[in-house]
Amino acid sequence: MQEINQEIHNAFEVIQKGGIILYPTETVWGIGCDATNAEAVAKIYALKKREETKSMIALVNGERMIYNIFKEIPSVAWDILDLSEKPTTLILDNPRNVAENLISPDKTLGIRIIKEPFAYKLLERMKKPLVSTSANISGMPTPVSFKEISEEILKGVDYVVNLPNEKMTGKPSAIIKLTNDCQVKIIRK
Repeated sequence: MQEINQEIHNAFEVIQKGGIILYPTETVWGIGCDATNAEAVAKIYALKKREETKSMIALVNGERMIYNIFKEIPSVAWDILDLSEKPTTLILDNPRNVAENLISPDKTLGIRIIKEPFAYKLLERMKKPLVSTSANISGMPTPVSFKEISEEILKGVDYVVNLPNEKMTGKPSAIIKLTNDCQVKIIRK
């Protein structure tokens, strides 16, 4: 427990200063930053060599954080989250209180409620959403283990969280897009 608390402290310090971190999630290793800091978000786009029109997602730790980002949430969103058997990202309309460059050109943002202990506790400490994107250069395969992460990514982040994650699935989350007028589109199963 002491080890995870120290890593949370270290990651939080870097994020507060506008840095970007490499950290474990319940799916794959992610690159993240404060989702409200546009400069930090831009650093991730630059590191991944990713166009800003290709959006990233934000991790949240519960309903309160979701309501802080979205004024309107389709009721089916809660059903999907309750019934999902695997990590699921929801793309919702009209986010607010996040960096402008995190929002897609169609005015949507993907969010996922995280249960993985490190990220969950980091979010509790931050009291803000955490950007999450796979730890690879855009267009390259998503690394399924830490040893597959490229040297460029490892050197490009400001901090690498030093926690093994044996429970990581190695597979990206399911992605479902929900519009405020209740249209549902499955983007990734």
